[in-house]
Amino acid sequence: MHAIESFNNHLPVKVRFGEGISTALPVVVDELGASKVFLMVDAGIEKFNPAAKALIDRLVSISHLTVTIFEKPAGEPTVEMVDDATAAFKNSNSEVVVALGGGSVIDTAKAARLCAQLNCTFREFQAQTPNYPVPTAALIAIPTSAGTGSEVSGGSVISDPISGIKAGIANANLRAQVALVDPVLTYSMPPTMTANTGIDALAQAIAGIIAKCSTPIGDAIGYEAVRMMSGALVAAYKNGDDKAARAAMSAGSMMAGLTMNISDCTAEHSLGQAIGGLKHVPHGLTIGLVLVETLTREAKVVPEKMERVADAMGVAPDGTRNGSRAVQAVRKILADLDFPVLSSIGVTAGDIELLSDNALADYFITQSPRPWTKPEVVEAFTAALNLESRSA
Repeated sequence: MHAIESFNNHLPVKVRFGEGISTALPVVVDELGASKVFLMVDAGIEKFNPAAKALIDRLVSISHLTVTIFEKPAGEPTVEMVDDATAAFKNSNSEVVVALGGGSVIDTAKAARLCAQLNCTFREFQAQTPNYPVPTAALIAIPTSAGTGSEVSGGSVISDPISGIKAGIANANLRAQVALVDPVLTYSMPPTMTANTGIDALAQAIAGIIAKCSTPIGDAIGYEAVRMMSGALVAAYKNGDDKAARAAMSAGSMMAGLTMNISDCTAEHSLGQAIGGLKHVPHGLTIGLVLVETLTREAKVVPEKMERVADAMGVAPDGTRNGSRAVQAVRKILADLDFPVLSSIGVTAGDIELLSDNALADYFITQSPRPWTKPEVVEAFTAALNLESRSA
């Protein structure tokens, strides 16, 4: 047995989970004592998500509420998107922020609420000593995807198109006050988005377990999240109407967000964010492109933890006891998801040097169970780039 090291745990987000739970939004707004609502949504959400449209229509129809709708443009959150949202929020004089959408919407809402309170742009915030005051406006997060777990985390990742780097900020005061996690809102996700967001959630659950700052509480939630999502992800990808799979992914991704916030992410996110900063592709896609390669290295460092991950995934023992069962299980999931390979997004051998340097400069890689060397990062990128097909 190993001695349990000291740890802290404080996750004050009120979570309400279940099919149809998002319809409680007006009640939650009333409980917060607000009459002016700033509603941030994915642009055009009413066209592709019937459940979200119904929720928006219901909120807008309530006579005692003044609702300002802000549509976040498609794509990963950028500095400019945050600044636009900040200005719109300040002009609305709203008392509560509702973020209805994927992780990018929720991340944008966190950053915009912060900058509005500090009366600064996002770049101005980055240039000063970090300051995360207790928020004066409550945030209600309502995810429409099963991925980042941003609804329960204190993190926000914003891209800077000028530098080509994604910058993550994190603090307990960034967290939402209430999360309404409704699987119904995820039913309309197409297969590709289901795969991208789902593999990100699975990666976060595993990362929170193997990170050097992992805790017994985070591990317990993480292993259960891995168990729930391992079978549900492919099922939801193949049949978007599978309610049980959608519910398992919604709950599992939320729990992965908790695990990641109790602990942290690791190298897979640093390598993935380096790719995203260079190629401007969806976050979950970038994580899946390097997940097997990073876990292959981590299995050599923490084989015991990876063995427990394999057990949680339901993989039968094979006598290896070196963590390779978990790596192979992730490899199979990616194949079953028809997941792309790194070369398919235009990454070439000439990009590896820059990608490696950017990954090593990222915070998350410092939370890996053992420090990565540059040759190890180059090796991981090279292995991912040399992979021609998931079916192989």
